[in-house]
Amino acid sequence: MNTKKTMLIAIALLCVGQLKVYSQADTATKQFSLPAAIDYALKHNNTYLNVENDAQYNNYKKKELVAQGLPQINGTADFRDNVLLPTSLLPGAFGALIGAPTNQPIPVKFGVQYNATASASASQLIFSSDYMVGVKAAKGLVDLSQKNILRSKVETAQSVSKAYYGVLIYRERIKILQLNIDRVKSLKDNTSALNKNGFAELIDVQRLEVNYNNLVTEKEKTLRLVEVSELMLKFQMGYDLRANIELTDNLSKIENGQDAQNVNADQVDPNNRPEYMVLQAQQKLNELDLKRYRMSYLPSLNAYGLVAEQFQKSTLDFASKSWFPFAYVGLTLNVPIFDGLQKNWRVQEAKVTLLKTQNSLTQLKQSIDLEVQSTTANYKNALVSLQTQKRNIELARNVYEVTKQKYDQGIGSSIDMNTTENDLRTAETNYFNSLYDLIIAKIDYQKATGTLVK
Repeated sequence: MNTKKTMLIAIALLCVGQLKVYSQADTATKQFSLPAAIDYALKHNNTYLNVENDAQYNNYKKKELVAQGLPQINGTADFRDNVLLPTSLLPGAFGALIGAPTNQPIPVKFGVQYNATASASASQLIFSSDYMVGVKAAKGLVDLSQKNILRSKVETAQSVSKAYYGVLIYRERIKILQLNIDRVKSLKDNTSALNKNGFAELIDVQRLEVNYNNLVTEKEKTLRLVEVSELMLKFQMGYDLRANIELTDNLSKIENGQDAQNVNADQVDPNNRPEYMVLQAQQKLNELDLKRYRMSYLPSLNAYGLVAEQFQKSTLDFASKSWFPFAYVGLTLNVPIFDGLQKNWRVQEAKVTLLKTQNSLTQLKQSIDLEVQSTTANYKNALVSLQTQKRNIELARNVYEVTKQKYDQGIGSSIDMNTTENDLRTAETNYFNSLYDLIIAKIDYQKATGTLVK
């Protein structure tokens, strides 16, 4: 018994250990660069996946439409037991043939009790304008779906990029805030010691304590913003909101890799924009729609045929010679003559729809030009602003160091220290705000020029 208990305990411990391993594996932190995060989103973001599903659906619809022009073959079998044969009335004139009165209808039952039919039929569409144009429209719909995929891909990449860099910005601000907290705490502790020894006033300590408390509060708020920004990134990626995530990119690439000389608004092709391509594909569909209505005046031609055998007998003896074959072939020509001018009004409606699409294309092209000009200006302004704020940080740090040296030597005031410390913190905040504005401006510029996704 002791041996069995020991074995059971060992097995239980082993199972628990395995569960812990699996649990740790499920919650393991995954690393993502920005391209990897975008690639992950394109495989897991439900909105994007549904756009791909729509494209697949339209591809199947195209194949379904093409199949309508292939031979249609059907087989049927029918069996009937005439429990009560129907009665037919013959004219009274037939009564003379059978010795019956000639002035009364004669009731007669025709047929046999059992009937069965087995047949195979086939039909083939020979000519139909609706079918010909419909196949082209189905191919155009598939092309439209592909353009929608590209548009959704760009939108997904834009959302993930902004969320990704938002997390990096907030995390960097946490580091800077912690440096500020450490700096102010050190200054506060030194000033408090000087106050105890009578070399500093209590109001100086209180000023520094107010700054310290504000910094701690700001850090706590920023930490919560980091959590929210990470959740937003995970949501845009289609990533498990409860799982850990690690970002491998850093902001140095953006800080050191920006070049205003590469920003050019004069050589932008609207055909690079998926929205423009989508509208062009829609225009082709509208043109095909107009063509379909115009060709609807043409006749359609179908061929058909049937081969069958019919069983008729009063007994269920299928093996006997009671099967009678028959077959036929034929053509159906459908010629539209007059439909109350319905086709005419459909043509007019299609013309208006096409005209609206052409107007939308012109307007979209103008909007793209405006967007490119606007995002180019914003991008250049953001670059200049970032360079200015970077220089301001250097100046604020120099002023702070000089003021701190004077304060440590007893020739500076606490008011000057608080002022320079606040100026440095403001410069750092402005710098990160400018850096984030630059990131957003760059992403918007790439989207406007059609270079965000290659």
